[in-house]
Amino acid sequence: MTLSAIKALLRKHDIQLTRSLGQSFMHDENQIGRIVDLAEVGAGDNVFEIGPGLGPLTEVLLERSGSVLAIEVDARLVEILKIRFAGKKGFGLIHTDALEYIREGEVDWRDWKLVANLPYSVGTPILVDLAAPGVGPRSMTVTLQKEVVDRIAAEPGKKAYSLLTLLLNATYEPEGEFLIPAGCFFPPPAVDSACIRLTRRETPLVDAALYPTYVKVVKRGFSQRRKMMLKLLKQDWTAEKLAAAYEAAGVDEKIRAEALTIEQFVQLAASLATG
Repeated sequence: MTLSAIKALLRKHDIQLTRSLGQSFMHDENQIGRIVDLAEVGAGDNVFEIGPGLGPLTEVLLERSGSVLAIEVDARLVEILKIRFAGKKGFGLIHTDALEYIREGEVDWRDWKLVANLPYSVGTPILVDLAAPGVGPRSMTVTLQKEVVDRIAAEPGKKAYSLLTLLLNATYEPEGEFLIPAGCFFPPPAVDSACIRLTRRETPLVDAALYPTYVKVVKRGFSQRRKMMLKLLKQDWTAEKLAAAYEAAGVDEKIRAEALTIEQFVQLAASLATG
């Protein structure tokens, strides 16, 4: 879907884009092709797309996949999508808030692939919710702000290494990210974007039983990055229990959260969850 086609469609339906919804539509067909290639979408795949907008990505997904379920919150765009893909085999459309829909838990996403240019305002919480053990799709190929993608793929000790890194990497493995310049969108966002694929780990690094404690440790550890994590964790556990957990994980008591590997976080959580 070209830039001129997007502008013409918006004029035809007298639509002014809503900044609060983060509406910015990709028109670069080469980049759309790269996204679908990275997602490795095939005829047997069931795909869901969040924030399809006018449907440029939807169109390509329908050509390559078995089915596409599009979730769109803007009623004006829903009407356009209904017209554009009327009678299209395998196309489903839900008019709702995607984050609320996911949190309601009505759909088991484990046999699906997510492919989406996520609305930047809700992209991070959507990924975090879908990454919880046992509920997430086979893979999530998503476009987000570049700085968010950098955080997802960050290594320990790097500035971008963060709470988001630990929450997503516990159950998914990031790969294949690439930059998408602002000029590929209409209207152009204020920042560059990037696409990344997250593939569900066959064996998660954190199982469902341990996950609540793991999340508690990671959130507390990154609540004040400049402080030693041990001091922060004392708000939730005794000094004696923490000392034993640090020893079991082989972690220096003076270390900050940004220096710990995900495996060390998992070990700490496992020790703190017992007894």
